[in-house]
Amino acid sequence: MIPNLLTLSRIFSIPFIVGCFYMEGFYAHLAAAVLFMFACLTDFFDGYFARQWKQGSAFGRFMDPVADKLLISTILLMLSGFGIISGVHLIAAAIILAREIIVSGLREYLSSAQQVAIPVTRYAKWKTATQMISVCCLLCSALFPNGVSLKGFGLSILWLASAMTILTGAKYLKFGIVRISDIPERP
Repeated sequence: MIPNLLTLSRIFSIPFIVGCFYMEGFYAHLAAAVLFMFACLTDFFDGYFARQWKQGSAFGRFMDPVADKLLISTILLMLSGFGIISGVHLIAAAIILAREIIVSGLREYLSSAQQVAIPVTRYAKWKTATQMISVCCLLCSALFPNGVSLKGFGLSILWLASAMTILTGAKYLKFGIVRISDIPERP
């Protein structure tokens, strides 16, 4: 119960974080960063509590990666739209967004066509953590507009996250292609 509520709280935090982008001033930037950090913590604690209390559920297994993808994708779009991510760095953000869409589609197809679930790997969890660190640094860089180093660090981590995204995406695609090639053609 509590793990699922934590997962849902991550989704419900998204509109509030987005709203902060449309407000001016230090406190709006601070609120966006704090809300995002809270959402990231729920990602850790929902899984931790589900394992500790043996409260794993089909709903949680489905919603946890969806919540992560919604959170990261939405905030990456906002950071791009407000110019915090710009220029060549948009490529890293686009790679992350494209991978999330491809893997989500692959998961949906395999679950409906073959009742096969794509297992989440430990490396994919590290990928998500790296994305969250990058986004957190980029959000915090707005708190200190003259602090180029924090934004530069966040953008560097964004590129690392995009590389990890490519690697995990390739593993999932390989897994999916093997399963898809086993599917007989329908008449």
